This record gives sequence, structure tokens and C-alpha cells, in this order.
Amino acid sequence: MNPSVTQKERIVSLDIIRGLALFGILFINVAAYQVIVEGGPMPDYSGINGIIDTLIDIFIEKKFFSIFSFLFGVGFYIFASRAEARGDKPRWRFARRLLALLLIGIVHLFIFWGSILAIYAVLGFLLIPFYNAKVSTISNWLFAIITVHVLSILGQIFMPNQGAFSTVFGFLGNDAVTIFIMFLTGLLVAKADWISHVSEYSKQIKWIQFVTFPLFVGISLWIWFAAQGEDQNLQFIIGLGVIPTTYFYLTCLFVILENKKIAKLLKPIGRVGQMAFTNYLAQSFIGLAIMSLMGLEVVSPSEVVIIAILTFVIQIIFSVIWFKFFKMGPFEKLWRFMTYGRKAVSNK
Repeated sequence: MNPSVTQKERIVSLDIIRGLALFGILFINVAAYQVIVEGGPMPDYSGINGIIDTLIDIFIEKKFFSIFSFLFGVGFYIFASRAEARGDKPRWRFARRLLALLLIGIVHLFIFWGSILAIYAVLGFLLIPFYNAKVSTISNWLFAIITVHVLSILGQIFMPNQGAFSTVFGFLGNDAVTIFIMFLTGLLVAKADWISHVSEYSKQIKWIQFVTFPLFVGISLWIWFAAQGEDQNLQFIIGLGVIPTTYFYLTCLFVILENKKIAKLLKPIGRVGQMAFTNYLAQSFIGLAIMSLMGLEVVSPSEVVIIAILTFVIQIIFSVIWFKFFKMGPFEKLWRFMTYGRKAVSNK
């Protein structure tokens, strides 16, 4: 058994989008690297910082984690289908992979309280029953879950304090459901083989853009005015825009990356995405080191932008150099070993 993925087998656009997702995630996580203590210094949200914070809410908050979640769903299908093609047991092998991720995620929680890895591992088990489902079946499930999720968020906004209903709305409208929706979307797109044939599905992609773009614009304006008015429902409104915005981003990115010149130009970002596991784990360490050098106890939105850019530039340089000598990132190798045992391939 050879579980490795050769460079020819890799889909370059996925690595680039994964790298861009990591960049977006930085804008959210940087502010959480330092825990704000009651009575201590507080971040500055006045003037330009307030504008930057609102723009992050509109364009980045929850959207890039959703892109990352989409790619997790794509990765699940690619991993399981290749395992099956080798004569392996795809569900069992992926379950072992998730258990390894859960273990690493629990350890990471002691380092960074905002780590998403353990949640990904738990929700990932819900994908396994869908592996052999028909594309139409997955589509129906996805439509039903999205409908219930959106209605639950609307219920939280327009029907607060409704006792048991509020509890149900809170459960079905939370971020974990959004993550699973994007997992399922990634599985669906990979199983339908859209990613390798983007140009062949141009009509469907344009239809998705036609539907999601006005929703993206409308909810973005709603977020802007809600932020300016300090609306207590701001987080719910942001959550309402996650799915249409993420779908719009993804369709645009896949179409843009069909251009080989652009894909080649963005290849260094693809290197970051190629070792996304390692880079995600490393972000908190790099971010904290930069904050320490800058002497920051808390970070304002403008400082978040600076730290995020510096961290990502460091990761691009490191990733490009790393792949001149190795086939995969160090934590990718560890995860592979935990998934396959001694059958995992060498990193050199």
C-alpha cells in the first residue's frame, strides 16, 4: 500500500484555496491569541480600527473557516476513494484518521483555546455514512440542512426568548452546523467531480454566482449597518451570510484558478496550503512571537492586519523552502503515521 499523493495527483487549485483560507483564518485567530482579562487593557475599536473590524466581519468572519471546512469535505472524498481504490477499507481508515485528528486537536486546545481541530474530528464522523450515497441524495440532505439552519438563524434574530423554540434555534443555527454544511458541500462537489472539470460546469457555477452574489451584497450591507448601530444580533446576521458568501467566494476562486498563469503566480500560497495542518498549528506560535516582539498585550484590528500579513509571509517563505527538501509537512507526516502506522511513506 502506498498512501502518498504524488505531485501530479495533487489538484493545485485546492492547495491555493487552502492557503488563502489559512490567511483569512489568521484575521480571526490573531485577536484570540491573547486572552483579554477583565480590568486589563482593551483593544482599540475607534476610528479606522472600527472600520477594519466591520470589514473583517463582512468579508472574513466565519467565511474562511467555512472554506477550510469545504476543503475538509473534498479531502474526505479524495482520501476515502483513493483508499478504496487501493483495496483498503475507506470508512475504517478515515475513522482512524479522525481519531488521530481528535487526539492532536485535544492537545492543541491546551495551547490555543480557539483550536477547531477537535470539532472537525467529531463532526467528520458524520460524513462517513454519506460516502457511498448518491449525488442526488447528498444534494437533498444538503438542501434540507441549509434550509433548517437558515430558518433557525432567522428565528434567533426575529423570535428571541421563545423558550424551547429558542433552544432549538440555538442548536440548529450554531456554527457547528455551518461547518457540517460545508463538509457536505465539499463531499458533494468532489463526488460530482466538479473540481477537475470546472469549465464543463460553467453554467451551474454561473447560476450559483447569480443566486449568491445579491445575497452576499445584501447581507454585507446588513452587517455594516448592524455593526454601526451596535445591533445585538450582529453575530446572527454574520452567520446568516456565511453560506452564500462562501459559495460565492469558492465559485469565483475555482474559475479564476482555471487561468494557468494566475495559478502559477499563486503557487507559493499553494505551498502553504499543501502543508495546511502544520501551518495551522504553527500560526499561533508565530503570531504570539510577533505580538511579543511588538510588545502588545492586546491587539486592535489594525494590528491584527499587520500580524496576519507578517505571519502569512513567514509561512509562505518557510513552506516554499520546506518543499525543496521534503514531500510533506512535519505534522502531515505525523498524521499520516497515526493513520497508516508503519505503512506511511518516508518524508524525504
